[in-house]
Amino acid sequence: MLHAGYRGAAEFQKLIDRRGVVINFPWGALALLGLGRAYVLEVAVGAGLVSVQGHPQGVPLQQDALAKARAAYQDFLTPWKDADIPILKQAKAEYARLK
Repeated sequence: MLHAGYRGAAEFQKLIDRRGVVINFPWGALALLGLGRAYVLEVAVGAGLVSVQGHPQGVPLQQDALAKARAAYQDFLTPWKDADIPILKQAKAEYARLK
C-alpha cells in the first residue's frame, strides 16, 4: 500500500533470518512469499508502473529485484509443491508472471 517494497523486503528478511523462531509456524513460509512480493513491488517501482511516492530520495532501487523475487517465490513454492491450498495457487500464478 505504501509502495515501499524495499521496506517490506527488509522486514520479511528479518523473519527469514530468524528461522528458528518461526520454523513451526506458517509465518516463516509466508515471509518468503511476502519477500517475493516486496521485490516484485521494487521491480514495479523501478519500471515506473507504481508511484515512487514511498521511495525516499537516496535509497537506490534494487537492480536485481526481479532475480531476488524469483528466488523468494521458488523458496516458498518448493516445499509446498504438492499442496492444494488457495494461497499456493495464487503464489504459483504470481510466479508464472515473473518468468
